[in-house]
Amino acid sequence: MHTFSRHGSEKKQEIFAKYGKSNKDTGSPESQVALFSYRIAHLTEHVKKNKKDVVTRRSLLRLVGKRRQILDYLQAMDIERYRKIVKELGLRR
Repeated sequence: MHTFSRHGSEKKQEIFAKYGKSNKDTGSPESQVALFSYRIAHLTEHVKKNKKDVVTRRSLLRLVGKRRQILDYLQAMDIERYRKIVKELGLRR
């Protein structure tokens, strides 16, 4: 699975600051969905270039599933927060 370099750590903090309550807010559904979306976009580009990299493709599918689970949870708990994060990240089913 993809690990973050030092630049990735900075990117994670930036994502948490933008979508969470603070840059230390790693647990809110919004910040997790935003982080997964960033990683999904990154891995999608990699898989497009490396079509035979089945391990990364599987990791990508697992991330998509995790993001979907969190979005389903958020939709059930607070539809307004769900709509807001989907709109901000440009996600649609």
